[in-house]
Amino acid sequence: MVRSAAYRIAIISSLAFAIATCALGLFVYLSAHAALAGQLDDRIREDGNTLLNEYRHEGRLGLFDAIAGRERQNGSNELGYAVFDVKGVRIAGSLITDMPEPGLRNILFRDPEEGPDPARAFTTLLPDGSRLVVAADREPLERIDRQIVTLFGAAFVGVIAIGAIGAVMLGAYLRHRLSAMNVTAEAIMGGDLDQRVPVGPRGDEFDRLASLMNAMLNRIAELLENLRQVSSDVAHDLRTPLARLRNGLENGLRHGLPRDQRDKAIEQAIARSDEVLSLFAALLRLSEIEAGRLQQAFAPVDLARLTREMGESYALALEDGGRRLECQLAETAIVLGDRELLAQALINLLDNAQIHTPPGTRIEMRLETEDSRVVLTVADNGPGVPERDRARLTRRFARVDASRSRPGHGLGLSLVSAIAGIHHGKLSISDNHPGLAVTLNLPEARP
Repeated sequence: MVRSAAYRIAIISSLAFAIATCALGLFVYLSAHAALAGQLDDRIREDGNTLLNEYRHEGRLGLFDAIAGRERQNGSNELGYAVFDVKGVRIAGSLITDMPEPGLRNILFRDPEEGPDPARAFTTLLPDGSRLVVAADREPLERIDRQIVTLFGAAFVGVIAIGAIGAVMLGAYLRHRLSAMNVTAEAIMGGDLDQRVPVGPRGDEFDRLASLMNAMLNRIAELLENLRQVSSDVAHDLRTPLARLRNGLENGLRHGLPRDQRDKAIEQAIARSDEVLSLFAALLRLSEIEAGRLQQAFAPVDLARLTREMGESYALALEDGGRRLECQLAETAIVLGDRELLAQALINLLDNAQIHTPPGTRIEMRLETEDSRVVLTVADNGPGVPERDRARLTRRFARVDASRSRPGHGLGLSLVSAIAGIHHGKLSISDNHPGLAVTLNLPEARP
């Protein structure tokens, strides 16, 4: 038998609501009973004190006349009266009962129509030793108690019925929404990584959870795709430098080779080794950035100042290569981030513009703030990149055909995209008409 947590939660919530209703009914019953009983006690006590005053002013005969007058006016028999002498014999009033003890008491009296009935009595000890009894029938109070119990009993049955129906409906709803997530999880565990949790139009907690799970699954799929791509591209990109390294070492081991040629072969082998090591260093740096561990060291950085320094450092190198750098920078642009990573992103953007453009190219670097965002653009009027190839420029080892003969491993824009992501920003690539424009959009740091 499969246990359903959804139905268990629904049943528990329904029972809790029923218990709360029962507690409320008990509280209302006790409160109403206490209030009505208190009113009844106050009434008979007040009437008893009034008759006691009659006795003090008019004597026993005046008390008897007052009781007789009340009994003549009391057509509904709401209150009963009796006076007992010291021997317990009733000497006045029509209330038929045994002589009670002084104070408030529950007594039994004989109703001419219904027989023995319960009543509430207030007994006063008179100065001559006799006792004055004022009593009220408890039947109205008991009738109200029964009505309250009946109403809340019916309400409790209704609450149980509605709660049972609600529990079934809520359990079915919860089970339906959770089963969709279970089906998706089982499909993904079975190898179908394209499955996603259905998202409803209501936008409730389940839909938000489904959206988060889908975002997580998309991220996992992206990481797996990157892993497959990296495995393939690393093997492809390392084959050439490792083959050259091996050939250089073989040339250095040939017997009879002059010393200067052997030293040159060793230097070339070291250069090839450095090339391989730089590739792995870039991959490790990219993995470290994507892991997000560097966010702990984030601090306010003036990107305008950093960009100005980078522009001054690269201007001469670009001029030596026949290119011209123009800068249009805002006075200040504060972002929350890592200065070293942001500098690395600028270096990669400027390196790409230098490596993949011919001499005579004009490279423009713009920095501006708009709508609480900091927008950095590095653009050129070079040959550009076809639109069909732009989407994959940020992938690892992605290189268009025209740039395969140039140095590099195709990790520059991947690194910039990862740096943008860890800074809650976005990297976009567009046409500069002519040339290419790479834009880094970052949130501006709040004061």
